[in-house]
Amino acid sequence: VQLQASGGGLVSAGSSLRLACEGSGLDVADNAVGWFRQAPEKEREGVAVMGSKSFPTPYYRDSAAGRFTISRDTAKNTVYLQIDNLRPEDTAVYYCAAGGWATWDPTEYQYWGQGTLVTVSS
Repeated sequence: VQLQASGGGLVSAGSSLRLACEGSGLDVADNAVGWFRQAPEKEREGVAVMGSKSFPTPYYRDSAAGRFTISRDTAKNTVYLQIDNLRPEDTAVYYCAAGGWATWDPTEYQYWGQGTLVTVSS
């Protein structure tokens, strides 16, 4: 099982990015999926999670609501995180995860991608 994250980069404040997380060895539609981020010297925090295809409601952290959108393309077995109006405080390594339940607790996710770095300059 592998999750391959991509799409990070160095961008200016106000820009947009779309992060992708392609699954292999598992069906992302049958799993809850989430995007977490970890800034330097801070704990990993969830920003957007979504249940399996049976419970597809997305949930967002307050800091992400209105700017972040989590979605899933079952044909490509890929989960996306669209981030609009990026801010310097969004700078972090972003990780995708898959597991049994859509929760903010990272320990509930069995599978993790390797992370993709997003750097936002002011």
